[in-house]
This record gives sequence, C-alpha cells and structure tokens, in this order.
Amino acid sequence: MQNDSKKIYYMENSRKEKDFIAELLELGKKYNIHEIISLNTADICVAPWVRLKCKFGCNKYGKSWCCPPETPTSDEMQLILKDYRKALLLCGVVRNGNFYRDNQKKRRVQVNTWKGTLALERRLFLAGYYKAFSLVSENCALCKTCTYPKECKFPKDRRPSVESCSIDIFRTLENINRQFEIAQNVTAEFNCYSIILLE
Repeated sequence: MQNDSKKIYYMENSRKEKDFIAELLELGKKYNIHEIISLNTADICVAPWVRLKCKFGCNKYGKSWCCPPETPTSDEMQLILKDYRKALLLCGVVRNGNFYRDNQKKRRVQVNTWKGTLALERRLFLAGYYKAFSLVSENCALCKTCTYPKECKFPKDRRPSVESCSIDIFRTLENINRQFEIAQNVTAEFNCYSIILLE
C-alpha cells in the first residue's frame, strides 16, 4: 500500500511540475523561449576546455563582470552543482544576422533573452524555489560597455553565462538525448540555451 501511495504522490508532483512548466513557458514566450525541459543536474556536463573558448575566442574575457575570470572555474562549478538536484533548460530560437558584430541590434536580442531568463528565475523564487539561479546564454549585454572592473550598474541582474561556468552545453544536450544542429551561417536561425539551477 505504501508503494502505491508513493506512486500517486509522484504522479501528482509530475502533473504539478508539468502545469508549472507550462505557466513558465507562457511567461517565457515573449522572450523567445519556446521550450523548457526539466533535467537532473547530474546530466549537466562541466568541462575545463570550455573556458579555453572564453579565454582565446571571445573579446569579453577579463572585461566583464559576467565572464571569466569573474565566473566560477570548472572545479567551483562542479561543487555548485552538487548543491542542486534539478534544473530547467530554457530553449530559445534566435535569428541574428549581427551575431559576430558588436552593435545595438545584437545587444537588443541578447538583452531580451537575458531578461527572460531572469524573469523566470524570479517567478521560480516567488513560487518557493529559493535556490533558483540563472546561467544565461551568451555574454552580458545590459550595458553597451561593461564598467568592469569598476562597480556594476546592474548588480541584481548580473548572471554568468552557461559557457563562462565551463558548461559543455552540447554534451549536456546529448546526455538528455536532445538533438541539435550547429548553424552554418550567421543568417540562419539558431538555438540558444540558458539554465536555471532549481533545487
């Protein structure tokens, strides 16, 4: 009898979780978030090589409050993930022909995605997920030029990106059997992924 009651409990929780994710998705739609996937943090892959891409492939390295070396190292990130069991993967679709340019049009797309992730984090916090914390896609674009190392203008909105925390998003997607394609040109639609660490 005890096992049956446990099954009912998990079914109820599952239904509640699905309903809540549907509510979050409705909120996320205006921020180009088209899917939210619940995952175990054990499926999130942390790899030291990802930080190399930040250090040697991005002009924001050492120039932003949300980029390395200000963000957790791979060792620190693995310790952080041990504090969580579940997370949400936010999937967005973006078309941004200005992807490789540092201009206002690119920033507008980045800021919209950033604010969407934070809006969902806040909703989760208010729903009782007090540990909710966002790892956003791409780098911070809240300011045209980051004030780093001077005081941040938006400290409450400051969050590290997925990649800046040494998270291998491609391996993470493989771990949850999620198909993906790498966009072959800058005019193509591409997926962007944020993670909210949940509980």
